[in-house]
Amino acid sequence: MLSELLLTEMGRLSQQDNMPLHRQLYEAMRRAILDGKLSAGDRLPSSRELTQDLKLSRNTVVAALNQLGVEGYLVSRVGSGTFINDNVPKAQGRTNHARTSTRQAQLSKRGMALSTTFCATQLEVQPFTPGVADFSAFPVALWQRLQNKHWRMTYPEMLDYSYTGGHAPLRRAVADYLRVFRSVPLDVDQVIITSGTQQSLELCAQLLGDHGDTVWLEDPAYWGAIKAFMATGLKLHPVKVDVHGMAPTPADEKHPPRLIYTTPSHQYPTGAVMSLPRRQQLLSIAATHNAWILEDDYDSEFRFSGPPLSSLAGLDQDQRVLYMGSFSKVLYPGLKLGYLVVPQRLVGAFKQAHYDLNRPGQMPLQAALAEFIELGHFASALRRARHSYAERRQCLLEALQPCLGERARITGAEQGLHLCLRLPDSVDDKALALRIGSLGLTVRALSAYCLQRTDAKGLVIGYGYAPLASIHRYGPVLAKAIQAELKRTA
Repeated sequence: MLSELLLTEMGRLSQQDNMPLHRQLYEAMRRAILDGKLSAGDRLPSSRELTQDLKLSRNTVVAALNQLGVEGYLVSRVGSGTFINDNVPKAQGRTNHARTSTRQAQLSKRGMALSTTFCATQLEVQPFTPGVADFSAFPVALWQRLQNKHWRMTYPEMLDYSYTGGHAPLRRAVADYLRVFRSVPLDVDQVIITSGTQQSLELCAQLLGDHGDTVWLEDPAYWGAIKAFMATGLKLHPVKVDVHGMAPTPADEKHPPRLIYTTPSHQYPTGAVMSLPRRQQLLSIAATHNAWILEDDYDSEFRFSGPPLSSLAGLDQDQRVLYMGSFSKVLYPGLKLGYLVVPQRLVGAFKQAHYDLNRPGQMPLQAALAEFIELGHFASALRRARHSYAERRQCLLEALQPCLGERARITGAEQGLHLCLRLPDSVDDKALALRIGSLGLTVRALSAYCLQRTDAKGLVIGYGYAPLASIHRYGPVLAKAIQAELKRTA
């Protein structure tokens, strides 16, 4: 019976949605029509009958029927009554359309790969999560004052897209910083402000590589770079990483690269620092194959022992290195501002493509950041962060000391926000990471970063997001879990 059907549907709607009665009745009748429970040509009871059966006011029923009539679901015939319009799709046709839509909505092979492999969302932010910085000490009040200042004095052009590569004072500040602290030879014009390293990688892949071109990546590799190159249709060629960084062999050169992606200052995730001979080898390979090197200067701001390391771009005499970095690790991740330094001959093309593809903006935010740097707040934040992370690093090293030995050693502890605990091949590091996760801690299996290698086992352990108190509390728990696994697999 129609009234029972409508009452049931309205009851369901009232539980799920906060909508008036006339809208509930309208939705109930519309769904009944579209689902085929009311067929084209069926005659409806009169509004008076529906009012009595549904125990609703006449105004409520009339409002619902009028809306259905306006939208073409109902048609009134003088002297005959109200009927379901003949033009309403039949239920079978609707089902077929739904099936067709579902088929069309299926992801491409590339889409499936992008959405199911190397997924960062698996890294829940908990103590020891790698790749995450502590932004709890960020001077929010100061930052808000700077932003408010630039919003108050904003000129109309500051609200538009940026076609110049970014706010000029910010690009100058970046250029000055990189010249002094990273030994990058550059002009201000070569700096392009992006939304972060990920966008910088995508822009390089889009402009410098064609579909099917080969890109060399470190193995194990940073997941974000893998995704960026997969999304642009490049062919991934993994190159093994050793204690001196990316280690190309003659066998690798049988797959000539168009792009070479590397993190020479602090390889992610192993923590290896690329040696000078290895850097010169990469530059030579790039020149031989007319390739471009993408230098991700990840974690370069945080070096705790030994002299500062100059950039790979600082050795480049042939203008083949594109250098990229981000403000996220020093300030806060949601800032979403980074920089890309391109060779002079590519400046025009990159600025034009960045404008056309990404429609960059956020000029007031860039202006606030430029002043933040110019007033010395960035340098102060960096000093505080270095001191804090150095304390956390030392605390974590001490906590892990009981499980170190011949079968477990630490790499990459001289710099950055994480360290890598290398384990023997007999250890299932993915299963161990899951067991540690059941303790409320998040670490990442080293093998999960590998593209091709099967001989890299270990745990990637972050200390950037772990306060000292958490490391004191959970460090021994982590060490105990690792010790138990080493004993079990001995």
